[in-house]
Amino acid sequence: MGTEDAELLRALHADHGEALFAHALRLTGGDRQRAEDLVQETMLRAWQHPQALDPARGSVRAWLFTTARNLAIDAWRRRNARAAEVVTDAPPERPVVDDTDRAVESWTIAEALSRLSRPHREVLVECFYAGRSVAEAAARLGVPPGTVKSRTYYALRALKVALEELGVTQ
Repeated sequence: MGTEDAELLRALHADHGEALFAHALRLTGGDRQRAEDLVQETMLRAWQHPQALDPARGSVRAWLFTTARNLAIDAWRRRNARAAEVVTDAPPERPVVDDTDRAVESWTIAEALSRLSRPHREVLVECFYAGRSVAEAAARLGVPPGTVKSRTYYALRALKVALEELGVTQ
C-alpha cells in the first residue's frame, strides 16, 4: 500500500469512520468486535475499489454504508450456513425463513426516522405505521388536518434524503 493509498484510507476514516462504526454497530446488534471487523472490511473494499469513491458516482458515505450492510448480510448468511452443516443423528429441522433483508431494512428505516425532526417522525408513525387517517392523526397529534398533510409531504422528502445518506438508493 502506497502513501497515496494510506492517505485515502486516513481521509475516509476521518470523514466517515465514526458514522460508519455507528452504522456497523447497529448492523451487528451492538457487537463492538464484529462492528470493528465490519468497518475494517468496508475500508478494505474501499481501498480495493477506489473508483467507487469518485464523488461523481454518488455519495461516498452511501457507498460505504451500502457496502457495510452487504458485508453484514453476507456474514450473517455465512454464520447460518455453517450452523446448518453440522451432522447429527436427528432429522433436519424445517428451513428457517431468511429475514436478514427485512431486519436490515427495519434497522435502516429506524435510523432514517431517528434523523427526522420530532413532528415529521410523529406524523409518519401515525399515518403510515399506525395506519391512521389524516383526521385521526390530526386529533392524536393535536394539530389541524392541513398541518398533518404538509408535515407528511415534507417528512417523506426528509426521509428520502436520510435513506439516501444511509446508502439506500432508488
